[in-house]
Amino acid sequence: MLADAIRAENFRLLKNRTTLLWSTVFVPVMGLIFGAVGIFVMKASEAKITSDTKMPPQVLELMSSTPINVVESIAENAGKLDNPALLLFVLIGAATIYAGDYRWETWRLISARNSRANLLLGKLAVTAMLALAAMGLMLVGGLFETLIRASVFTRPLTFGLTGELFGQLLAGFGLSWLRIVQFTMMGMLAAVVTRSLLVALFVPLVVGVAQFFTPQILAPMGVMPDAWLSVLLNPGAAMDALKLAVIQPEGAPPLPDGMLLKSVLSMTLWTLVPLAGALAWFNRQDLSKE
Repeated sequence: MLADAIRAENFRLLKNRTTLLWSTVFVPVMGLIFGAVGIFVMKASEAKITSDTKMPPQVLELMSSTPINVVESIAENAGKLDNPALLLFVLIGAATIYAGDYRWETWRLISARNSRANLLLGKLAVTAMLALAAMGLMLVGGLFETLIRASVFTRPLTFGLTGELFGQLLAGFGLSWLRIVQFTMMGMLAAVVTRSLLVALFVPLVVGVAQFFTPQILAPMGVMPDAWLSVLLNPGAAMDALKLAVIQPEGAPPLPDGMLLKSVLSMTLWTLVPLAGALAWFNRQDLSKE
């Protein structure tokens, strides 16, 4: 059953403490450390920064004495959880989960006790939970960074929770989670096709970098960033558009006509097509010593 596959995969992941450390703890801790160092550096240079007329207003706002709405800060961080650093380190755990049985030749021990589809979907479910854990720790790290900033710059704290803020928090968190899971789908397909952990790790990175530069490559050909081809080839940009449409940050420009549909279709294709391909390939695969 699928529940058995999830429990078994989750048990194995919990025993792999090295993977858990790098996938969930490392980025939040390093982000908190670098964020705190940046705050103290800004405090040390406060006089110079505030006297610079060319300094961006966003930087000056960080050093002002206005109250910090903790809920607003958390909601803002929730929409940025699918950052490149977290994508990379969650991918380490995802590649280990997806390709581990090929590396250790353990498929023969478990494939006879469950369907192949359930075994692969169980890995996907545990990867999704791994992403949730990493995102939760990132939010906690962001909260501590906010508290440090308030303490260093002597800014009062408020906790103004409104329905709009709560909706933005949930929307930002959910869309970031969807983007992380979608990014690992390429790793699942690569792991099943090549049976290699390294390929499962590097293929999504190479594809992700190529997708990031897609608009610059297509622009000289007359293909605009909001064109069908550009959006369908770049799920990262599609997710940015979805966040603008759902969260609707203040001062954000309106989306071009049809951009929402293109973005939904792009994310759907880049999530479901690799999953379907991995399931189809895995069901027909000849597993070693099965």
